[in-house]
Amino acid sequence: MTRHAFDLTVLGSATPYPAPENPCSGYLVSTAETRLWLDAGPGTLAALRRHTALDRLGGIWISHLHADHSADLLTAYYGALYADVELAAPIPLYGPPGIADRLAHFLTNTPVRSPIESAFAVHELHDGHRAQVGDLTLTTRTVAHGIPAFSVRIEAGHAEEDGAEAGGASLVYSGDTAPCANLTSLAEDCDVLLCEAESAAAPDDGEQVHHTPEDTGQTARSARAGRLIVTHVGPFLTPEEAVSRAAKRYDGPIDYAAPGTTFTIA
Repeated sequence: MTRHAFDLTVLGSATPYPAPENPCSGYLVSTAETRLWLDAGPGTLAALRRHTALDRLGGIWISHLHADHSADLLTAYYGALYADVELAAPIPLYGPPGIADRLAHFLTNTPVRSPIESAFAVHELHDGHRAQVGDLTLTTRTVAHGIPAFSVRIEAGHAEEDGAEAGGASLVYSGDTAPCANLTSLAEDCDVLLCEAESAAAPDDGEQVHHTPEDTGQTARSARAGRLIVTHVGPFLTPEEAVSRAAKRYDGPIDYAAPGTTFTIA
């Protein structure tokens, strides 16, 4: 059976705040029939609109509720309800527990709660959560970031017809996390691992909540990922340094998630 391919477009990969030419974390996953917005960091909505409109999205998936991954949901709400967008139905929104109340707390300015559910059909994530968004199958696992946080495996094809079991192309996105067994397991034998490399060094003490570039390479190697894309590179690293350091642990092809780049997952 032919392997289904799809595209990954980097809307932004900066952290912890946008750069002049690089929004924060956000990606567009697209097939001929489906558009999925993956994380919604500041600046990514404008970048998204270069490629598609809010009312053409099949869904939005949010890894965790830190602002550099989710803040553009606030302006997306205004766009969905009060601008030139005409939704046939609320946009499916997959995110951590409490995401609807978090949005409403920020957006409500009167005694009446803002109608979050008119813009977004909210589905709270949990470990092992599985969803079908158009012709993309999403499997979610919890990861280690100090707050509720998730990674996702995205596979082309309808699960009941030709999903992972039949060889659909696969992308795993780490979100923000320290190295952890759940991420490695989720990424096993994936075609592409999109993995953060924010930390220049692991902390001497205290809880680790991000990958170093070496960790990123090790996770890709342990998972036997076919290709590694390094993203969310911290301000004390250059992309070239992050790629070079990841290559010390992983000998497969490595790219940097430069904003505006489109990768074919196949």
